[in-house]
Amino acid sequence: MKNILLPLLCLILINCSQSGPAQHEAKADLVDMISEDKVQISNLSPPSSVSEKFLPDEKSNSNSVSQHKTDTISRKVIKDGDMRIQVGDLKKAQNQITDILKNNNAYIQKEDFRNTDTDENLNLVIRVPYKSFDTLINSFSDGVGSVLSKNISSNDVTEEYTDISIKLANKKIYLEKYRDMLKNASTTKDMLEIQEKIRGLEDEIDVAEGRLRFINDRVNYSTLNLSLYKEKIRSSTTSKIGFGSRFIDSFTEGWNSFVSFFLGLISLWPFFLIFPFLIFLWRKWKSRKKK
Repeated sequence: MKNILLPLLCLILINCSQSGPAQHEAKADLVDMISEDKVQISNLSPPSSVSEKFLPDEKSNSNSVSQHKTDTISRKVIKDGDMRIQVGDLKKAQNQITDILKNNNAYIQKEDFRNTDTDENLNLVIRVPYKSFDTLINSFSDGVGSVLSKNISSNDVTEEYTDISIKLANKKIYLEKYRDMLKNASTTKDMLEIQEKIRGLEDEIDVAEGRLRFINDRVNYSTLNLSLYKEKIRSSTTSKIGFGSRFIDSFTEGWNSFVSFFLGLISLWPFFLIFPFLIFLWRKWKSRKKK
């Protein structure tokens, strides 16, 4: 019997030692599966409103932003200028300016002319392709007249343009997703909320596109404010006109000054009425004081 029991005990011990690790592995796998199910269940939460149910995927949005950031956008620089030129003959200067504008593919956006007793002023707002801006400035500086003042400025708007472009692309992505969600909306409340978001995005997209068009226009075409100035008063030391003409001009200027002085006195007529009244009151008060 002892010889039989000993082999049986050895077999039982061997089976127990082999089944122990397998059971532990099975239990471990079961625990892992239960924990994973708990994590998945804990991550799921019911949406509280339509904005949560139909919210666009943030991952796709972030990917689109990174793609747009990697896109290269050319530098955007707006160039503007102001010039004031004194000329001897305004009509001749206008003809010269017309030829210069044609040679540089420029055009006049606005024109303003003022004629006074002392001078003539012609103010022009000129739009010119940015590549021809410097050539245009040099042409005006050389042959039109005497440059009294010149101011040139450059404004780099690349950062603003890039920022608007990225936000515009993201808004268009949201707009397409909201339009797709509108097709799948099941209740009237959801449809109204989605339509309201679509209207808001469309307005923001229109504003952003308008700003980009404005920047592109200012970048592609530079603006120059040109003022032509002709002085009417002739100086006796610099003018080549004879003494008689200068005498008539001086007489005319003297008469205009006298008329201006006379009209200024007339404008003070209320004070002329008050002074006699004040003198009358002062004399009356003085006479009472003596009595």
